Amino acid sequence: MRRILFMLSALPLCALGAERLSITASHALDAARPAETISVPWSAVAHALPGARLQQLVVKDGQGRALAYQVTNVAPLIKDPKNTGAAYGELLFQYSFAQGERSARFSVEKIDDVAPVFPVKAYGRYVQERLDDFAWENDLVAHRMYGPALAATVPGSNKEVLVTSGIDVWFKRVSYPIIDRWYNKGHDHYHVDEGEGMDMYSVGTSRGLGGTGVWDGQRLNVSRNYASWKVLANGPVRVVFEVTYDTWDGGGFPVAETKRIALDAGQQFNRVTSTFTSSVRPELQVAVGLGKATSDKGQDPRITLRRDSDNHAVLLWFEQKTKGEYGSMIALPSVPVSFAEDDKNQLLLAHVKSGEPLHYLSGAAWNKAAPYQSMADWQAAAAAFIARERNPLQISTEAQH
Repeated sequence: MRRILFMLSALPLCALGAERLSITASHALDAARPAETISVPWSAVAHALPGARLQQLVVKDGQGRALAYQVTNVAPLIKDPKNTGAAYGELLFQYSFAQGERSARFSVEKIDDVAPVFPVKAYGRYVQERLDDFAWENDLVAHRMYGPALAATVPGSNKEVLVTSGIDVWFKRVSYPIIDRWYNKGHDHYHVDEGEGMDMYSVGTSRGLGGTGVWDGQRLNVSRNYASWKVLANGPVRVVFEVTYDTWDGGGFPVAETKRIALDAGQQFNRVTSTFTSSVRPELQVAVGLGKATSDKGQDPRITLRRDSDNHAVLLWFEQKTKGEYGSMIALPSVPVSFAEDDKNQLLLAHVKSGEPLHYLSGAAWNKAAPYQSMADWQAAAAAFIARERNPLQISTEAQH
C-alpha cells in the first residue's frame, strides 16, 4: 500500500473540545494530482474532536465546500465499550491538486445532523452466484479474480474448468457501479458493449493484469485460484480487500501468498501488496505479470511493448480490429527490478524476503472511455502516477478553537 508521510501536531489537553480539526496536505511535485486521496489517522480526529462519530461529520476544503469522506477500520477491530469511536482506522477524502498547487487546507467538524450518504465510487464484493469470483471497481474501471468454484472438476471427467490466479479487467464507459448490473445481465451480455462498456480482456491462464508467481530462472510457478477473501474497506472513496492463495510448488519448495488490493475513486491504478511466505526459502525471486495476448479472439491486435527502466514498469498498448484500443501496466516503483518474459506474460522480477510485503501498481484503460489514445498517452499517465507514489503527501493536523 502507498506510504503517506504524517506530521501530527502535538495536541495539548486544551485541544479537547476543539471546534474543528485543521488539516494541511502538501507535496513536492509541480504536476497536477487529480483525485488525490488524503488519509488522516482517526486518532487525530478523535483527539481533537472527542466523541466524533463517522456519520456526524463534515469535511470542508479551503473554500468551505463539503467533501465526500469515508471512515475505515482496516486494522483489527478494537473494542470500544464507551462508544467513543476509538476503533476507527482513518478518515479518507479526496482533493484534486492543480498543477503548481503544492498545498491545500481542509477542516473537519462535528455536526448534529447525520451526514449525507455519499455516492459510492469504489466498491468490491465476493460473487458467489458466479463461481466464487471476487470483483471490484471504481468510477473508471472494474476488475475481477477467480475463486475455488471455477477451478472445480467438471462432473464426469478429470478436467478442471479453469485454474488461474490471473486478474481480469472490465472496461467501463460509465461512472456509476456496474458490477452488480453486469452479473445480473449475464455472461453473454457483458461481453458485448451495450452502452456501459464490456469485458473484452481475456485472461485464461496468463497473469492478466498483475497476477503474480515465483520465478525459478526459466519458468514461472503460479498458484491456483484464490482460496479465501476478506473485505477491509468498501467505499465510497476506497475499496480494500485481501485474498489468500493456498501453498503451491514454487519450483521445488512450498510457497503461499496473501494479496491486498486497494483501488481509489478517480484513479486508473490499483495499489497491490503481496506477501509471499515459504517455510524453507528465506528469500524468493517473485514475478508480477502482464498478459501478452489478452484481447478477445478475432480482434487481431497490434501490440506495442514498453519497458520503462526509470519507472520500473512494463506497459502494453493493444490496437484492436473493432473494439477500440487499450493499455495495461504493472510497476514496482520502490524496489530494484529486472525484466523477463515467458510464452504468456511480460514479467517484472524482484527479490523479496519471505514474509515481507512487496508493493506494486497495476492499471488498465480503454480509449473509448479514457483520455488515452496512444502508447505515448498511456506511458505519460503511468509515469505521472508513479511520480505521485514516489512523492507521497505530507499531512499535518492542528486542533482549532
